[in-house]
Amino acid sequence: MSNPSNPSNMNKIVLLEKIHASAVENLRAQGFENIVQVPRALSGPELIETLSDAAAVGIRSNTHLTGEVLRALPKLRTIGCFCIGTNQVDLNTAAAMGIPVFNAPYSNTRSVAELVIAEAILLLRRIPEKNARSHAGRWDKSAQGAYEVRNKTLGIIGYGNIGAQVGILAESVGMRVCYYDPESKLPLGNAKPLPLEELLRSADVITLHVPGGPTTVNLLNGERIGLMKPSAVLINASRGGVVDIDALNASLREGRLAGAALDVYPTEPKSEKEEFITPLRGLENVILTPHIGGSTEEAQENIGREVSDKLARFLAAGTTRSAVNFPEVAHQAKEVLSRILHVHRNEPGVIARMNALFAEGGLNIVAQHLQTKGALGYAITDVDSPISPELMKKLCSDSAAIRCNMV
Repeated sequence: MSNPSNPSNMNKIVLLEKIHASAVENLRAQGFENIVQVPRALSGPELIETLSDAAAVGIRSNTHLTGEVLRALPKLRTIGCFCIGTNQVDLNTAAAMGIPVFNAPYSNTRSVAELVIAEAILLLRRIPEKNARSHAGRWDKSAQGAYEVRNKTLGIIGYGNIGAQVGILAESVGMRVCYYDPESKLPLGNAKPLPLEELLRSADVITLHVPGGPTTVNLLNGERIGLMKPSAVLINASRGGVVDIDALNASLREGRLAGAALDVYPTEPKSEKEEFITPLRGLENVILTPHIGGSTEEAQENIGREVSDKLARFLAAGTTRSAVNFPEVAHQAKEVLSRILHVHRNEPGVIARMNALFAEGGLNIVAQHLQTKGALGYAITDVDSPISPELMKKLCSDSAAIRCNMV
């Protein structure tokens, strides 16, 4: 349980890893001035020290907020992942501490989808090989093994926002589209669902768009890569752990696969100064990009605005809509004198005890919003009267309270 935060601390926001300037512009436009920008990822004691008095932190993919780090940051109230993935944050510990985590699930969709289609065209035309040979002074005009994408089959593994957008773009250049997803998904365009093994056997291009986590580690292992046609190519712009790199390396070097494009890797450098190591380096039929699927000016600007808006709305009004680990309460502008945000264990009697304290203090509740998610409950209470420090102390001291703040 935490005590109400000091207002000066509530507004401190730390942004790491070169988050786009649109985030700072948006936050300042909404009245947040205490913003600290750090142009790189941090870890260990340095990370904890930098965030020690922050109410909010914005990160990308290289800063890891582990349970140990989060437990050392009792003043931290919310986290913004300025990217799609959130596996760099211990979501369970964050939820248990009453910290909602936000991300940007849609803002870089188009950028990633365009990269995938571009790589599919380049690989099927064998452009990476031709490019490397031309740079080496070799004039290789052979058409052998080079194909148009028209009438080729694109197999999408993971038919979420990005996967579906890839399918639409693929159809626009004449490809046939099939997809596999463990959940039932409505197909867009002429895409059709297939079992995973059938998709692997039939597709000319396989592209992965699945989340990270234990259920997708080595989803494409040696056995499944072996089901692909020798003329097929593989693209991974999702998570580094979903492809068995050693198995892929063996298939490419033995000619059992025509090519590959990877934007994500099981282990990635933490900075530009660290060497990028992968067994796929040096292969002419492989495109290696440094996790830039969403690295366009448009995507980063959109992500900056989207996630900063979510952080600002939470800090100013308690809004948790689209939080990935937290009960979702829609945005309601604060139009009363006092708003109390109460995070608690989801058990009987909490709201009754809370409201009894308001009644005891002679306070009228103007509005109250409650949502639960698993073991967690979240209540926003609006009161058109001042809230005394004594009442806040009682609210925060409830046996089920996890965190209690006033905005």
